[in-house]
Amino acid sequence: MTPKKLWIWLGVIVVSSFAVLIFYGVEIYRKIPPVPDKVITTEGKIVATGQDIKDGQNVWQSIGGQTVGSIWGHGAYIAPDWSADYLHRESLLLLDKLAEKDGKIYKELSDDEQAKYQVLLKKELRENTLDQAAHTIVISPERAEVQEELAAYYAKIFMNDPEVDQLRDHYAIPKNTVKTADRMAKMNAFISWTAWVCITDRPGDDVSYTNNWPYDEMIGNIPPPSLLVWSVFSVLVLLAGVGLLVFYHAKNKEEEISEKLPIEDPLRNMKPTPSMKATLKYIWVVALLILVQMLAGVITAHYGVEGSAFYGFPLDQFLPQSISRSWHVQLAIFWIATSWLATGLYIAPAVSGYEPPYQKLGVNILFVALLIVVFGSLAGQWLGVMQKLGYVDNFLWGHSGYEYVELGRVWQILLLVGLVLWLVLMIRALLPALKRKDGDRHLLILFTLSSVAIALFYAAGLMYGRQTHMAIAEYWRWWVVHLWVEGFFEVFATVVAAFLFTRLGLLRLKSAVTAVLFSTIVFLAGGILGTFHHLYFSATPTAVLALGATFSAMEIVPLVLIGFESYQNYQLSKSTKWIQAYKWPIYCFIAMSFWNFLGAGIFGFAINPPIALYYIQGLNTTAVHGHAALFGVYGILGIGLMMFVLRGLYPDRQWNDKLIGWAFWLINIGLLVMVTISLLPIGIMQSVASIKEGYWYARSAEFMQTDIMHTLRWLRVPGDILLAVGELLLVIFIIGLKTGWSLKEKR
Repeated sequence: MTPKKLWIWLGVIVVSSFAVLIFYGVEIYRKIPPVPDKVITTEGKIVATGQDIKDGQNVWQSIGGQTVGSIWGHGAYIAPDWSADYLHRESLLLLDKLAEKDGKIYKELSDDEQAKYQVLLKKELRENTLDQAAHTIVISPERAEVQEELAAYYAKIFMNDPEVDQLRDHYAIPKNTVKTADRMAKMNAFISWTAWVCITDRPGDDVSYTNNWPYDEMIGNIPPPSLLVWSVFSVLVLLAGVGLLVFYHAKNKEEEISEKLPIEDPLRNMKPTPSMKATLKYIWVVALLILVQMLAGVITAHYGVEGSAFYGFPLDQFLPQSISRSWHVQLAIFWIATSWLATGLYIAPAVSGYEPPYQKLGVNILFVALLIVVFGSLAGQWLGVMQKLGYVDNFLWGHSGYEYVELGRVWQILLLVGLVLWLVLMIRALLPALKRKDGDRHLLILFTLSSVAIALFYAAGLMYGRQTHMAIAEYWRWWVVHLWVEGFFEVFATVVAAFLFTRLGLLRLKSAVTAVLFSTIVFLAGGILGTFHHLYFSATPTAVLALGATFSAMEIVPLVLIGFESYQNYQLSKSTKWIQAYKWPIYCFIAMSFWNFLGAGIFGFAINPPIALYYIQGLNTTAVHGHAALFGVYGILGIGLMMFVLRGLYPDRQWNDKLIGWAFWLINIGLLVMVTISLLPIGIMQSVASIKEGYWYARSAEFMQTDIMHTLRWLRVPGDILLAVGELLLVIFIIGLKTGWSLKEKR
């Protein structure tokens, strides 16, 4: 297929996919579960107001939100899912109240008599008692009493009652996480509402707003038939997609490796421009952020076994788990993105041979801006979680409460401005090359478009406000996490890798262009609408579930041929003598392919079908996918791109292969050991517990604090040590390029 036809297909896929994505975004908005003006009893007593619920959402966000347990399955793993935990506790207490109303004690009743009250319980919980005219939710006095008891229970945990010190330690929640009774009451109203959403049937339907998630058979939260139907369909789509892709690959396979390999390195004599040299400081910052992120990860993992301290030191009073985890996740995104920004700024003048006026100044200004955003946002998150900011100030400067987009709104805006500045710097340097109508043009256009998407799609995180309905906020949050990080970063990575190899004269330009365009079409065909697989149970309509299941299966299709890419990259690393200078960047591309297949492919699809995710959303199986995909794919690629830039900035000397080699292998082996020896077994055991007992149990302290779980959490240590030593050696290698200990004889 010609590049022109491929461009047409790409345009059709992107436009039609976004049209569907936006259409169903409107559907989500139309069918969201209501935040009522009031929650009242049948006797007219006010239990909570709509403003209490909205303010409670802000309180929850200010303590770290999705970094302190989860809501609707999205968030951290040490504490429970509060919506599931609340719902199960409410059902147990309500059973007692219903029996007590008849002068009986529920636990002393026979199975037949208990069954009667379980039927009454389901009716009480599942019936949608929203008064549309008055915009109020009406509940029984008994349910209101239960909610008062639960409010007192959660106040003990989030405030300072010594009675629950051990439980608080299990959840890694510091004392006085919420500092006032008023804020606690409002957060209770919010958690109660999130549980109501999980159990209340949609008007005119027999499934809840969250498609009967979380699983709890006692209250009738069981998987609806649609989950099974679309899970089976997703597998069929995957098989069909794989078959078609293999057929296309076999029919149209071209030899991509260049028949006439250059005798010498084509980039060997390229002289770095002032702006290209200025990117070195970005790499130094990446090295620093890698170390800080690693330390934050060590602290966060340790909170899983010692929830209020770090080897006896009461660290949670100064650096609670919610902060260490936020920093760990956010710093990963920062250092990966910074390495990619540096690569773009380095490649643009190298490709065009043109250094625009004041380009170095622009690179330096962007560097300062990035430093301000990175360290300013980290400080703001700490101030927010330590409850030193009000609702509005926390939203602007503190912690957003949403995973992966933890930054306060001001920092989000500043980061977006920085990305746009990066885009401007890139395009002005690339313009001469874009105007040339040579063979590079297709790759350059795709490279530019992916850069535009990276710069602009972060703006999706600005589409929700301080008190936006959570279902809407989740929709836009996944635009950033899935489309920005998992989508256009992937396209950027594919284009950059192909571009570098063609520049080195190792790949035939024509076949590389065709392969990259086709890969982009296949990936985005599933990737854009695959965003919906994150929203199965976030109070969205069934159509979202169907689309998410279908198109997320298509996301896996291009990964089945990843072995061809890995083998080709390995062949390239052995193709000529001079290519040995690029051995470690190429090895990073090979490792990225491995993690793409394992982390994004196998571990990703294992949790993607609706019926699988129904039972295991928010368990450690998600952490397995997250670590293997985010660090394994984008982190390793970021390291590889850094290595390529460093190769160009230090062109005259060979590298110390032992130092960088040990770093490479320890990082990859450490990640594999950590994921497979600790996180994966924990996730599998949680999955079994969820299926047998209920989702609430798989996240409970009762289950997570068993001896075998303690042992498995401690088994993270070997992998963590290997990974940490590898990252430390990487940083030492980068420093050594400046001091000389990472350099050997002249090339």
